Amino acid sequence: MPQNIYKADSLLMLTAVIWGGAFVAQRVGMDHVGPLTFNGVRFALGALTLLPFALRGDRATEKERLQRLTNKQAVLGGGLAGLVLFGGATLQQVGLVFTTAGKAGFITGLYVVIVPLLGMLWRQWPGWGGWVGAIIAAVGLYFLSVTTEFNLAPGDAWVLASAFLWAIHVLILGYLSPRVDVLKLACAQYAVCCFLSLVVAGFMETITFHGLRGATIPILYGGVMSVGVAYTLQVVAQKVAPPTHAAIILSLEAVFAALAGWLILGEVLTSRGLLGCGLMLAGMTVAQLWP
Repeated sequence: MPQNIYKADSLLMLTAVIWGGAFVAQRVGMDHVGPLTFNGVRFALGALTLLPFALRGDRATEKERLQRLTNKQAVLGGGLAGLVLFGGATLQQVGLVFTTAGKAGFITGLYVVIVPLLGMLWRQWPGWGGWVGAIIAAVGLYFLSVTTEFNLAPGDAWVLASAFLWAIHVLILGYLSPRVDVLKLACAQYAVCCFLSLVVAGFMETITFHGLRGATIPILYGGVMSVGVAYTLQVVAQKVAPPTHAAIILSLEAVFAALAGWLILGEVLTSRGLLGCGLMLAGMTVAQLWP
């Protein structure tokens, strides 16, 4: 069993690396296409990547099938998840136009702190770990993104807003995942997000073949690797890995985003920014380790 856990943790670490690199891909893609166009195409690729696995026979037990939602409820749930995913992905992508990949990675990671706090809406007390982690992460966000004039950088504000939607998305999936086929749910929400992104992009952005060709590599990475491959690795790994392992390792995507931004884009954080990143990572870890 320990050996299987080590393998699962390795898959989760690879997932975090891929997701960290995705922030750079998303940042580079903005040089060629608009944020909505980028998201529309990459989520289409993600859905197509998962589709063959989603179409395979359902391996759920009879007990699991009896506990599932009706087809109508599953479709409505997938549509709602896709709508929230569209909102979160759009805000994050717009924010990346005005901030660095490294900062976006850490701010997005705040959703692991926001989730237990939003749980209070369902009368779920987050525990002292959630509160202490939130306070530490908030102090870190101040050092990372708030200027000496006490203004939140515009791009960081967009990404912070997306973190709240990512948290809501996690809560929705937490309800739906045990009640529907997870791969079909993933494909459905990606398809909804793709459709909404491309429809809005048709009104707000200019979509050209030249732009799509220039963004080919970032789009392929964001769609196939970040959405399709990494999601599959996460599902496979979390069948074995303890939830605490998974939460801690996946939160490292923020660190890998900062490293990728430094290595590929030459992004450099100030000492104040590094202090903020360290505090945010500490806050995320406390929230996950302290029940």
